[in-house]
Amino acid sequence: MAVTAQMVKELREKTGAGMMDCKKALTETDGDMDQAVDFLREKGMAKAAKKADRVAAEGLTHIEIDGNKAAIIEVNCETDFVTKNDQFKQLLADLGKHIVKNNPASVEEALQQNLLDGSETVGDAITKVISKIGEKISLRRFTVLEKTDNDAFGAYLHMGGNIGVLSLLEGTTDETLAKDIAMHVAAINPRYTSRDEVAEEEVNSEREMLKTQALNEGKPENIVEKMVEGRLGKFFEEIVLLEQSFVKDPDQKVKKYVEDKGASVKAFVRYAVGEGMEKREDNFAEEVMSQIKK
Repeated sequence: MAVTAQMVKELREKTGAGMMDCKKALTETDGDMDQAVDFLREKGMAKAAKKADRVAAEGLTHIEIDGNKAAIIEVNCETDFVTKNDQFKQLLADLGKHIVKNNPASVEEALQQNLLDGSETVGDAITKVISKIGEKISLRRFTVLEKTDNDAFGAYLHMGGNIGVLSLLEGTTDETLAKDIAMHVAAINPRYTSRDEVAEEEVNSEREMLKTQALNEGKPENIVEKMVEGRLGKFFEEIVLLEQSFVKDPDQKVKKYVEDKGASVKAFVRYAVGEGMEKREDNFAEEVMSQIKK
């Protein structure tokens, strides 16, 4: 019987196997859905479905630079052991090249796109590695940055990719400087590049909290406002990259350090594997700081 797209879709949903594998299974079994499921199980293609509900909070980040475009991605798996697997590493590299070349709008869109060699979709490529390795693997997120010929990307991977930082500096082609900024971001973990990026609502909330603290300390109301503004400066130092003391030269702020070299920080992206997911809490910041200061 003729194999339809709807039949292939149904088999994919049941087994988690790749589209071409599902089509082949249905063809081999003359469209019998139950036999097709058995066919895939015998071939080891249906393993992925059993992994779907597991927590994949380990993994690696990866940075791919292609001329004036760069992508940082996070790919998750279930155990740290898998990150040392050559097939996982190859998948990471393939996904990085695909993302930087195609710049999909979302993870969902990326999964539907054909890989660069056109042999299969991104989703099918991931499923194939799942069936071979036996763990849930997922493309969690990615960001693509673009620059001009007068700018520089900085790429830094800590511990092989537990933390990945991609920075973009304008007004310089000094990749070493850009990487230094990426290392700083890995260690200190700022949330914003400049004060302008901090939402007014967040600033006002912090201001009110600091005011309440000062009044509770018994400070006179006529000096509370000045105290609050001073403490607000400390707040910005904690979360804003340009306000922070540069990790390699604590006597200088990041903004001045970069400006003295004729450059400015346009953007950065920092991924820590599994952040916000159910996994152990690792003190990445202390590890990065200790390595940078060596």
